Amino acid sequence: MPLTDTSRAEIRNSLSILKVIAGVVLLVAISWEIIGGDNTHFSRTYLTIQLIVCILFLCDFFVRWAAAERKSCFFARNILFFLISIPYLNILDWSGAVLPRYWAMLIGLMPLMRAFLAMYVVVHWLVDNKIRKLFSAYIFTVFVFTYISALVFYDYEIFVNDKLHGFGNALWWAWMNVTTVGAEIFAVTAIGKVITILLPSLGMMMFPIFTTYILQEYTHKKESDQ
Repeated sequence: MPLTDTSRAEIRNSLSILKVIAGVVLLVAISWEIIGGDNTHFSRTYLTIQLIVCILFLCDFFVRWAAAERKSCFFARNILFFLISIPYLNILDWSGAVLPRYWAMLIGLMPLMRAFLAMYVVVHWLVDNKIRKLFSAYIFTVFVFTYISALVFYDYEIFVNDKLHGFGNALWWAWMNVTTVGAEIFAVTAIGKVITILLPSLGMMMFPIFTTYILQEYTHKKESDQ
């Protein structure tokens, strides 16, 4: 029996909420692993959590694929979601491969990209106004990207950067850079330098969105008062 549009929408919404919960769990787990771990390898607990989350993401992909009317088009449009949902860290662990921490860290962040997209969908779903959707997406993107950047910066720089003295410093560094103010902590690793470029670039790109939202709200309020 073919699914109705309403049924498909209910399935998508339910799966999006599950993915958001899984994404939050994964973000908390990787935060604990980076801030409280030994910064040399991922623990079994974290690998187990990532495996469960990735399995959930893969199930979501295949359920949506099965419910899609045009399955070939769905697969072509969403192949990236499938690829970043694969538990690469667990596969490497099962194969006995040993990766340097900095490569494992980048691979371990891939499922977070999937979680990030799921969170964005839910934010987009909860807000009805077009301008407010854009503004909500702006706030969400800035907060999440800045926090993840602080995690990555801390993980890569903590043992090689004399000016970095804890995750609080890394978080302060990230926020100072995304606001384009800058900080007195300078990156010494290649990844840290890349993030140093990306953060202020994100801030400069997103600031016009914030300005547009304020102007739109002001104009709407002024028209309502007349």
